[in-house]
Amino acid sequence: MRIEQPAAPRAAARRTPARVERRAPDANFERLRAPFSLRCGAVLIDYIVLVSIIALATMLERVVGDGRRGGSTLLFASYAVAAGVAFLNLVVLPAWTGRSLGKWVTALRIERRDGVPLSIGRALLRHLLGYPLTLLTLGAGFLLAAFNAEGRALHDLLAGTVVVRSRGRGEMGTE
Repeated sequence: MRIEQPAAPRAAARRTPARVERRAPDANFERLRAPFSLRCGAVLIDYIVLVSIIALATMLERVVGDGRRGGSTLLFASYAVAAGVAFLNLVVLPAWTGRSLGKWVTALRIERRDGVPLSIGRALLRHLLGYPLTLLTLGAGFLLAAFNAEGRALHDLLAGTVVVRSRGRGEMGTE
């Protein structure tokens, strides 16, 4: 009686698997979720830029102005420049690149919840309607991001957006 052995198991172990086709991973917001502390840092940087413009103009007005309060052309101009910078930083840049200056520094990005890049309409909704409503809740709308599973604040929920960590170079065509 002869028992046959299975054909060379070592040969099967040496075979290399067929090349697996790689595709870009779907957006996984839990994995890419922006930490609340980084979001706070990004907002802080954005507002430091705006306040710095007004503070610099106020100091210049004190040095070169005529001393009257409220009647300064320089101060009015600084408010106009700060409003322009705020619009560019909070609406145009996020619609174009998905980032404000603060989000760029902290390596965060704003995108729609379905993974599509942010549009100018969503950016306007998020910042010109969502932020004031969030502020009307005395900051509770911002704190919502700390307790929401996707890290979404009130303005994100209103605009259908999510703030995520930026992906590495070459992944899904970013950066």
